[in-house]
Amino acid sequence: MQEANSPRRSNRERTEATRAALLDAARKLFVEKSYAETGTPEIVAAAGVTRGALYHHFADKQALLRAVVEAESQAVAQEIDRAAPGALSARDALVRGGETFLEAMAVPGRTRLLLLDGPAVLGRAAMDEIDARHANRTLKVGLEAAMQAGDLPALPLDALAAQLGAMFDRAALAIEAGAPPEDHRKALAAVIDALVAAKS
Repeated sequence: MQEANSPRRSNRERTEATRAALLDAARKLFVEKSYAETGTPEIVAAAGVTRGALYHHFADKQALLRAVVEAESQAVAQEIDRAAPGALSARDALVRGGETFLEAMAVPGRTRLLLLDGPAVLGRAAMDEIDARHANRTLKVGLEAAMQAGDLPALPLDALAAQLGAMFDRAALAIEAGAPPEDHRKALAAVIDALVAAKS
């Protein structure tokens, strides 16, 4: 039984390794050169795979960008989830989540992928769909918990998450452009504290 399963496992591992190599190569090139300036032959060469392997895993270059963006967005959400343990108050979890978002977005190339090339190439609707599964999900969970705890006033959840999310994105872009991160962390915390104060 073990011998019969070995080739299948080996094929799966090879498939996963090929996909990972393509994603790694694409991410590196998209960040270094931009999506528009990167060709699929470069990605294939950098990944050390065939052109057929690329199209076996991804329909086209845009599908490859979408997979890269999805992975980056998921990584941001995972960092936020780890940074805001249940022991924190709802308010502190929101502040810590916002700080962690900015820290996670400081990974080289991430702001470009998630806030510039992603929306430009995939469109706003596709980016909103991806964000809803990852960073925006963590924000909505935090806001809902804060409302249920009585730390925030009862406000329309989707609208509040969208507006705060846009604020976080603008802060990440500003920091990427050279603004002091601490200024934006303080401003974001002040906005959350203002919402907390409005509950009464």
